[in-house]
Amino acid sequence: MFFSLYFVMTGMHAVHMIIGVGLFSVLALLSSKGHYTPAYYTPIENAGLYWHFVDVVWIFLFPLLYLISRHH
Repeated sequence: MFFSLYFVMTGMHAVHMIIGVGLFSVLALLSSKGHYTPAYYTPIENAGLYWHFVDVVWIFLFPLLYLISRHH
């Protein structure tokens, strides 16, 4: 049971990280073309919030998966 949950939780986290890297790649491309200005930066801010949410999830997953003992 532990390893099933382990691979599901770390796999879902990895999928969301890949999505975040792709998202920031697209934002970097659009930014290099001058799509964003000081008056319009909402997509960049939203992507940053998404990335930090993924980061915060890992803060909870790490202790749950690696620091809590599975043996009695």
